[in-house]
Amino acid sequence: MTVTRRHHWLLFTLLASGAAASACAADDAKAWLARMNQALTTRNYDGVFFHVHGGRVETMRIIHRVRDGGVSERLVSLDGSGREFVRTGTELVCYLPDKRTVLVERRPQETTLLGNLPRFDDSTEGFYDLKEVERARLMGRDTRVIAVLPKDDFRYGYRLWIDEATTMPLKTQLCDARGNVIEQIQFANLSLPRDIADSEFRPQVDTEGFKWLRQDSRQAARVASGSTTIVWRALRLPPGFRLTLRSAQAMPGSAGPVEHLVFSDGLASVSVFVETASDGKSPMTGPARVGSSSAFSTTVSGHQVTAVGEVPPETVRFIANSLEADDAGPAGAGSVPPPGLSLGAPPRR
Repeated sequence: MTVTRRHHWLLFTLLASGAAASACAADDAKAWLARMNQALTTRNYDGVFFHVHGGRVETMRIIHRVRDGGVSERLVSLDGSGREFVRTGTELVCYLPDKRTVLVERRPQETTLLGNLPRFDDSTEGFYDLKEVERARLMGRDTRVIAVLPKDDFRYGYRLWIDEATTMPLKTQLCDARGNVIEQIQFANLSLPRDIADSEFRPQVDTEGFKWLRQDSRQAARVASGSTTIVWRALRLPPGFRLTLRSAQAMPGSAGPVEHLVFSDGLASVSVFVETASDGKSPMTGPARVGSSSAFSTTVSGHQVTAVGEVPPETVRFIANSLEADDAGPAGAGSVPPPGLSLGAPPRR
């Protein structure tokens, strides 16, 4: 073998071994994320954590129990607002003392009140890279630090400190493309009790005189199947995003039902709320911040359209400006229209 051929073979071997090592590292990071999400949904835990977002620090307590296949959760603000969120199975009850309101809605069984932590699968691999950054000590425990890196500017990334012994996330960060931290959750203490008493899931809020709002599935069906229904569709979507949920729900301050659309890439999600514009009330337009989330509002066909999500501002603007009203005919109850095209830029309004 000549020197030149030997050099080429050595270079090829090094490149191949490097690619294999990167693939193994990504697979290992993916496995840690899978273990973390399994721990979050199957373990009992009780902990206090700090939620840092928008220049604010909020102290919260979360209690999570799995018993006989049923999930119970309670999230409590410890900073004086008195807000509590109690989930039993798929029902979530939100106690909002500052608004003297209780909201009752449905949530998927596999979600957790701790937040939207990344679940990595085949549908997300085209839009994010995974890698293990380092091993570090946190709260006196050994952790694996996993980075979830977006491949474009339409989504944010994550850094997660996963406890090696319990596979629970002890610290999570939502980061922009430059690595700046947008939102952070870090536990101050965390226990994994064998069982948790029923009393821990009883809210401490006195709801006398509160207004109760319930997400009414029958109302949603009427909205979706009425003969004069306006069906809302996205003409275009950022790459990877698709419509995953359509419902109608009651919201504080809204006279009628609000249509709720959710678009997701499998990890990041954007909620779009559509309601009839109020007479004599100036509609909201333009960008805004809602805690760690980006928001964008516009008006379409006499309706207020607001997109909100833990994504870059351009993403919510893109989706809100892509929405159109189609009143050509009824949509079957619960139907999901075509997800929209991931091509070009949204139309300007």
